[in-house]
Amino acid sequence: HVQLVESGGGSVQAGGSLKLSCEASVAIFTRCGMGWYRQAPGRERELVSTITKDGATTYVDSVKGRFTISRDNTKGTLFLQMNSLKTEDTAVYYCAVELGSGTSCTGHFGYWGQGTQVTVSG
Repeated sequence: HVQLVESGGGSVQAGGSLKLSCEASVAIFTRCGMGWYRQAPGRERELVSTITKDGATTYVDSVKGRFTISRDNTKGTLFLQMNSLKTEDTAVYYCAVELGSGTSCTGHFGYWGQGTQVTVSG
């Protein structure tokens, strides 16, 4: 199965910044899109941001203007730059791949890694 390794989490004060990274196989990484999920205890897992293999991006409304997703296809690395962090951003962040079916990308994400903890203190 696909292996994804997230890193870069930590504890920051509100208003601070963190940059998350996710490493994956280049072959799998470049087939379809990638995304970042987050989940806080007692909350549903939330899709935060996605990026297609061609670089088109989406963001959940709550992080627009603060978070930036990017990818380095040559190295199989996904990034999430998080600025102006808020306490409500506290969660475990997971990267995930968009699943492919034949020659098509499905719009469904899976294969998330172990996650990296982001804690924002007010």
